[in-house]
Amino acid sequence: MRNVAIVEAPSVLGLRPTGVEELPDALLGAGLAEGLGAVRAGRVEPPPYDPERDPETGVLNPGGIAAYSTALADTVGGVLDDGRFPLVLGGDCSVLLGNLLALRRRGRHGLLFLDGHTDFYQPSAEPAGEVASMELALATGRGPRLLADLEGRGLLVRDEDVVALGFRDAEESAAYGMQPLPSALHALELDIVRALGAGEAARRAVGLLTGDGAGGGYWIHLDVDVLDDAVMPAVDYRLPDGLTWQELETVLRGALSGGGAVGLDVAIFNPRLDPDGTIAQRLRDCLVRAFDRDGQG
Repeated sequence: MRNVAIVEAPSVLGLRPTGVEELPDALLGAGLAEGLGAVRAGRVEPPPYDPERDPETGVLNPGGIAAYSTALADTVGGVLDDGRFPLVLGGDCSVLLGNLLALRRRGRHGLLFLDGHTDFYQPSAEPAGEVASMELALATGRGPRLLADLEGRGLLVRDEDVVALGFRDAEESAAYGMQPLPSALHALELDIVRALGAGEAARRAVGLLTGDGAGGGYWIHLDVDVLDDAVMPAVDYRLPDGLTWQELETVLRGALSGGGAVGLDVAIFNPRLDPDGTIAQRLRDCLVRAFDRDGQG
């Protein structure tokens, strides 16, 4: 197994304080650190939540998210400097910005984006102004400058260095008027993953992320709503269908098995929608097995 260091990032600045902020406690309580043999590298607390949409940017908590991204990047960067593999437990998907900022400070990297949604909204199309529906757009330099140009570094990841895998929201996002995904971004929607098989889809994704000019490795973003709604109902925005537990484990193991992956975050799981803790335990087991290169975790 990798030398994993867990960072707790319980921010819901990009969503709502409905329970997603309890994700780190739930997974740690289920024994994730012990299962991975991981050290705990700290907890980055968010600033207060403001429920009012910012009139200038059109999003919720833009200043708070910008500040939080910098603080999270500092902590994740410290883990990287120690030679460890950061496993960041969100929070909502806006934590991705801080994780990618830590990498951007170090050069060019890729992103494997595992999410039931493409999260490529512009503020005018996002009904509530939630950055958790915009983080991929922001990370690729699209959106309010406060969040799309963190520390004046420009985009955090190039379109061609992103693979979005497993999403199934095309009809919904079109209905809301979300901007289209750029042509250079590699899109492997759920139907394509199913046609290829999870193992082959993971191999293709890794190949794209480690090919010519891909830079110094890739981050893995896991929004648990990439899973089938039937097995992962503990999320705030539910969609029918999705990956099975086995398919997700296969994709993660493929992404983690080589030397390309440099970090991973887990987001959106809401423990309040899992009152008996069975889904948290299943998610913990999936992650532990995915990190185990021999598949025996």
